[in-house]
Amino acid sequence: MKKGKKKITENHGVKEIARRANVSIATVDRVLHNRVGVSETTKQKINEIIKELNYQPNILARRLASRVTFTFAVLIPKVSDETDFWAAPLYGVKKAERAIKEYGVKIDVYFFDINDRKSFEERSKFILKKKPDGILLAPSFINEAIQFTSICDKRNIPYVLIDSNIPNQEGLCYIGPHLFRSGYLSAQLVNFTLAKESEILIVNIAKEVDDHNYLQQIEDGFRAYFKYYNLYHDILKLEIVSTDYSSVEKELAGFMKKHPQVRAIFVPNSRVSMVAQYLETSTKGHVFLIGYDFLEKNIEYLKRGLIDILICHKPSEQGYEGIMKLYQHFILGKTLKKIYFMPIDIITKENYEFYEN
Repeated sequence: MKKGKKKITENHGVKEIARRANVSIATVDRVLHNRVGVSETTKQKINEIIKELNYQPNILARRLASRVTFTFAVLIPKVSDETDFWAAPLYGVKKAERAIKEYGVKIDVYFFDINDRKSFEERSKFILKKKPDGILLAPSFINEAIQFTSICDKRNIPYVLIDSNIPNQEGLCYIGPHLFRSGYLSAQLVNFTLAKESEILIVNIAKEVDDHNYLQQIEDGFRAYFKYYNLYHDILKLEIVSTDYSSVEKELAGFMKKHPQVRAIFVPNSRVSMVAQYLETSTKGHVFLIGYDFLEKNIEYLKRGLIDILICHKPSEQGYEGIMKLYQHFILGKTLKKIYFMPIDIITKENYEFYEN
């Protein structure tokens, strides 16, 4: 702040801005809340006066005075024995809740089973009955998520997507990785380690695997890298729909027996630790293994050299920013960008100690 420049108070601030701009208080209020009905010339004039006066509205006082509350619903997968990935976005949601609860915001969290599309349908229908003001959603099942968000569009319920996006939907925004480029980068890292014309295996470990939106986008990016650079590796694929370890081990053992020349394995989700566990007990030599997410099990295998690289997309920050974007829309009246991409972080045993999810 420049010397001698004082912040004007909330009570007379709007009146002073209106007086200087020669407009009504209602016009100033529209500009402060990004509402329509003000010409660009007038809006620019008011914003210049706001900047000149160093006017900062007391948002908390306004919220307390209005007595209006907002309810945000969060729909994400529950943490399971197979993966604790969703503990990180939930942590981010709770962190955001603590930051904004005094502004009249209530957050209700609902969970679905990542292995059961029916649980997604049931929870989404339940949320619609509750009529929340806004929704934070992880659209793991693409068809069901499209149906859900289409209803939200018709009912004018704003929603924010995290982890994976839904093309051509009318939500507030998407916060998460560029999945195609994430897969593309993973392919580049794999290619650095391989001799020419090696066999590469993509292992998808997920029930309802055909409909997992994010898996396909990552795989498309992975394959695109090799196609773009005319690299003639033989890319094989194994889909494992039974996600308990004994089933994963059996499927991998049978496949690797038929394809002993596999030199790299790419797992496009957080269950890469299951593949690492299999490789630890197999008689094969070192196979380059790359997968996703900064989870306790994955880190243990990373430290021991069984997982070579983990790709991470800041899931905790996705949860936090998702709630904050709803807050910015409803409370601050801000106009949001449609897409906020998360970084694509490369984690190895040399740098994992310095990383925060």
